[in-house]
Amino acid sequence: MYLSIKETAEYLSLPEDHIANLVTQKKIRAVFDGEQYLIYQGQFATHLEQVEKYRKLIQDFLNEPIPEDIDIKDED
Repeated sequence: MYLSIKETAEYLSLPEDHIANLVTQKKIRAVFDGEQYLIYQGQFATHLEQVEKYRKLIQDFLNEPIPEDIDIKDED
């Protein structure tokens, strides 16, 4: 499915200006149909999956309890 720059900005929760800059810098693949740029939505699937995967890894890391240090001795 192809999206306009405005629809892509809404889909990615980014400003339209940022998406337009990425298109002109050729960091996002787009097709110009004579009036507007059309961006294939499928190219973001892998990126969004990776972002979600890393978000889960970070959350798991932050939720992991801190192990006790075996070198600490009770000095009472």
